[in-house]
Amino acid sequence: MKVLVVDDEQLVRWFLDRALRKSGYEVVTVSNIAEAAETLKTDAIELLFLDLRMPEGSGVELIRQLDQSASRPKIIVCSAFITPELEDEFKAKGICMLKKPFKLEELNDTLKKCMEQ
Repeated sequence: MKVLVVDDEQLVRWFLDRALRKSGYEVVTVSNIAEAAETLKTDAIELLFLDLRMPEGSGVELIRQLDQSASRPKIIVCSAFITPELEDEFKAKGICMLKKPFKLEELNDTLKKCMEQ
């Protein structure tokens, strides 16, 4: 399964890349929304790890764009800034959430939950 990790923090990208590869996933990492949008157009991404707040764009806007697409990947929002309103919106869309900072066990639990949906 091909996974796209979108986060402006290099340490988060590195951690997710390493953890996901150890679990057998093929991983692509990018640092901004523009790169994410391009990668989603050109690669067959099945799972998206997405930060919400980045200097060059909003993860929320990318999700809303993907809602218009015929084949939206599974999404795990990975952020410290998940408001109750966004949490309700994400739950309604079947989007999983992982609040930063998180531990490897929380990552694995969220990943399992997301893949079972």
